[in-house]
Amino acid sequence: MIEMFLTLGSWNWLVLGFVLMALELAAPGVFLFWLGLSALLVGLVSFAIDPHWQTQFLMFALFAVAAVPAWRHFAKSASSASASSPFLNRRTEALVGREFTLEKPIIDGSGTVRIDDTIWRVAGPDAPAGSRVKVIRADGASLTVVVA
Repeated sequence: MIEMFLTLGSWNWLVLGFVLMALELAAPGVFLFWLGLSALLVGLVSFAIDPHWQTQFLMFALFAVAAVPAWRHFAKSASSASASSPFLNRRTEALVGREFTLEKPIIDGSGTVRIDDTIWRVAGPDAPAGSRVKVIRADGASLTVVVA
């Protein structure tokens, strides 16, 4: 077993890094990615200075521990990027409170309104085409409106 550690070289760390990153693709959770990155860093450093196997394991442990704050930093910056566009993937919620003109009249509680290049179904009190309506609720692809 000691002989295996003594022969531990740069290529072994690089292969381990790529294997861990491939496993991350198979079972995503953002945990194995950072361990794989740590192994790749140890492999690259080992090309330059050729440290003993104990030092290689110590570097791997240090890089893996340092990856935790790095992951938190990237996760925080990614969440702040999504906070700048809060309605991303929730388009209908962005329509609540806005006013639009009915394209087709609301008859028996159902009509349509054109918003940009899309025609939306609306539900609300009967109103003629051309009336201004205000969106009060969004439910899937249907909007609930009141006459403005």
